[in-house]
Amino acid sequence: MRAHLRAGVAIYNEGRYHAAHDAWEDHWLDLETGTDDERLLHGLIQFTAVVHHAHEENWSGAAGLSESAAEYLSGLPSPYRGVDLDSLRPFLDRMADDPESFEPGDAPSLSHEGIALDFEDLGVDATAIAARVLAEEDGYDVAAVERAIEYARAEIDAGESGEFTGLVFSFVRDPDHRPIVAQRLGEHVSRREHRESDVEGLFD
Repeated sequence: MRAHLRAGVAIYNEGRYHAAHDAWEDHWLDLETGTDDERLLHGLIQFTAVVHHAHEENWSGAAGLSESAAEYLSGLPSPYRGVDLDSLRPFLDRMADDPESFEPGDAPSLSHEGIALDFEDLGVDATAIAARVLAEEDGYDVAAVERAIEYARAEIDAGESGEFTGLVFSFVRDPDHRPIVAQRLGEHVSRREHRESDVEGLFD
């Protein structure tokens, strides 16, 4: 759960409010309804939706989700699972009462274990989750990203700092060059798959 939390926090802090919930959703759907962990993720998912709707000036959506997000997070200690919830509660209360008071920059940043995370703060597991989310959200080749993550994990398990590890981290951490990195990543995956296919063919 920690990696999912950190990935979503960093994605949110990068201003990708709609994408942030995808880092939490798959894990959230596997949790038993009403548990503290389920309420945390449900509340965070709705919090990010509040910010997204506010930026889109969907005031009724922002107000309604503010109320329900606050309900899901109510009673949870702060921090919970390393997430500072007390920084969110006043914002949710204000948005429930007067969503049209929202101004760009009003939304609080999210912090985990005392740090307002960005992509540079993410380790391997959280970076892999963020890479999948960003690939799907931005229309990149998700299958190629998934394969690159597999190859990167193999490099790390072997104690290597190889090309795939660097490409996956660059894909997440360098948004300005993400299209170029995605293209290179796809080319490297294609070449690796061809080499593996050639080797397998020798033994058929």
